[in-house]
Amino acid sequence: MTSWLSDEEQASWRQWITATTLLNARLSRELTHDHSLTLADYEILVRLSETEGGWMHMSELADRTLSSRSRLSHQIDRMEKAGLVRRECCPHDKRGQHAVLADHGWDALVAAAPTHVEGVRRYVVDAMTAEEFVALGAACAKITAALESTGDVVDSNSVVDSNSVVDSNSVVDSNSVVDSNSAP
Repeated sequence: MTSWLSDEEQASWRQWITATTLLNARLSRELTHDHSLTLADYEILVRLSETEGGWMHMSELADRTLSSRSRLSHQIDRMEKAGLVRRECCPHDKRGQHAVLADHGWDALVAAAPTHVEGVRRYVVDAMTAEEFVALGAACAKITAALESTGDVVDSNSVVDSNSVVDSNSVVDSNSVVDSNSAP
């Protein structure tokens, strides 16, 4: 038998849906308007920038960005046409390919990171107390763990904690990715 949501639970659930939908749309719109990047583009550039050599096997990148391989392939096609990334054959697996961060992609990431971080700070971090923000991170970690336990999450490296903007392996804040003196 279905355990229906109480009025309070339903109200909280609807706030969650509204907030996450509006937040993702706003962050993507700001990146698109100011830098001609989508939020998906930005996520891929961040992931590649954090690897040694600025590249990742396409299947691993799909897992890390919680994308299907087909969806990622189309996204990489668009990003390659824009000069943000390039594909290279995997030297160890001739069937596999790597996505590689291009110089233009690095420059685009460095330019876009402040816009993204300012948006996250304005719409999320500054919208609540420090305690509420920590509680949000803890609540999201519990949700992620519940989903992972059922096999619904592609990659456990995509867990968001209260110290990160993108994920536990991808801290993008004013102290990291935007340092233009570090190589991708």
